[in-house]
Amino acid sequence: MARLSALHPRRIDLSLERMQRLLERLDHPEGKLPPVIHVAGTNGKGSTIAYLRAILAAAGLRVHVYTSPYLVRINECFRLGRAGGGTLVSDDELSTALEHCEQANAGAPITIFEIETAAAFCLFAQHPADVVLLEVGLGGRLDATNVIEAPLVSVIAPVSMDHTEFLGDTLTAIAGEKAAIIKRGVAAVCAEQVPEAMAVIEAQARGLRAPLHAAGQQWHVNVECGRLVYQDDRGLIDLAAPRLFGRHQFDNAGLAIATLRAQQAFRIETAAFEAGIVNAEWPARMQRLASGALVELAPRSCEVWLDGGHNAEGGRVVAAALGDLEERVSRPLVVIVGMMGNKDANGFLANFAGLTRHIIAVQIPDRDHAMPLDRLADAVRQLGMRVETAPGVEAALRSLAGLAYEVPPRILITGSLYLAGHVLGLNGTPPG
Repeated sequence: MARLSALHPRRIDLSLERMQRLLERLDHPEGKLPPVIHVAGTNGKGSTIAYLRAILAAAGLRVHVYTSPYLVRINECFRLGRAGGGTLVSDDELSTALEHCEQANAGAPITIFEIETAAAFCLFAQHPADVVLLEVGLGGRLDATNVIEAPLVSVIAPVSMDHTEFLGDTLTAIAGEKAAIIKRGVAAVCAEQVPEAMAVIEAQARGLRAPLHAAGQQWHVNVECGRLVYQDDRGLIDLAAPRLFGRHQFDNAGLAIATLRAQQAFRIETAAFEAGIVNAEWPARMQRLASGALVELAPRSCEVWLDGGHNAEGGRVVAAALGDLEERVSRPLVVIVGMMGNKDANGFLANFAGLTRHIIAVQIPDRDHAMPLDRLADAVRQLGMRVETAPGVEAALRSLAGLAYEVPPRILITGSLYLAGHVLGLNGTPPG
C-alpha cells in the first residue's frame, strides 16, 4: 500500500481513463464477474449493501462484496462469497491481487481507490460466486466502479450534499453524478429523494429506458407496530424490525428488498428476507459498544454509541435515532465529535442542538486533513452549545468518568468514519 500511495496523483481528478487502461492490461476482469448489483448514493449505501448481503446469504447464495472506506483494516473492503456467508479476504490473497495490479499498472499514475477496485475485480473474477455487491466510492459517473456495462440492478440510496468540491454544489448536480450509474435497459431502484434529485434520476432512467422502481411510487416501506411492512405491486411483506438501530434503517432495508424484487436472476423467499433483515450487521452505524477497552473508561452503566455520520443528512438521521432512544429511556446526552477538515461541521452538529449542550471536540489522529480542534470548537459555539476539547477519545471518556451523574449518560462518538475506525481499534472490537 505504501508503494501504491506514491503513484497517487497529487490532486484527485475524477476520470475513468486510468481505470480503463489498467483493466485492459489486466485482460478485463470486470467482464468476468458474476451478476453485479451496483449501489450509489450519499447516505445509506453501506447499510443497504449489508441488508442485501444478509438476505442473499440467507437465500443460500454466495456473495462477493466491495465496499469503502474501511474502518480498521483494508481487508474489510473485500468480502469473498464462500459457503456460510463469506469471509473477508486474507492478507495473502489481497497482497497477491494488489501486486498483480501493481505490476500491470507499471508505475503509471493511479489512485489508491482505482487500484483497490481493480484488485477487487481480479479477486471476484477468480473466485466463483452468484452475485457481486459493488459500492460506488465517490459520485458515480466517473467513479472507478462505473466500468460495469450491464449490472443486474442499479441502486441509488438517498442523495444529499457531500463532496461538493468534486460533485458540484447543488443537489441537482450531485444527483446527476449519482444517477449516471443507471445503464440502458437495466432496472434502477432508488430510495425516497428530495424533488430536485428525484427529477434528475427520473430523467436519466427515462432517457435510458431503464425501468425505475422508486420509493413512495412503485414501492413503500412503513413501520407498523414495530415491524417492517413492505409493499409493491407484487404484494405485501410483513417482517421483523431490523437489528440495525434507527428509523432510517427501515428505509435502507426497504431499498434492499425493492432491489431484490426488481431483478429476475434469483428468486428470494420471504424467509430469506426476514432472516437477512434481522441478521444484517454494519459497524459504526448507530452501533452500541457494549464492552471493550474504551467502554471501560466511560462512566459506569452508561451507554456508548458509535456512528460514522459526517454530513448534514447523516447527522439528521443519527439525531432522530437518538430521539427515539430518549423516548424509550431518558438519559443525558454527551456527543464526542471529530471531523475531517472538508466537512460542514455546522450543518452536521446543528442536528444535535436540541438534544444536548454537552459537546467534547477531539481531533482525528493520524489524518493530515483532520479538522483542527479550534475550528471544530468554534463551530459548536456558533450553534450556542457548550464545548470542551480533549486530546483524544480516551481522554474525553476519562473526563466524563470523573463527573457526577444522577442518571448514567448516553455517549455518542461521531463525526467521521475515520474516527469510528480509530475507536473500534482502540476498543478492541474491529469488524470481522
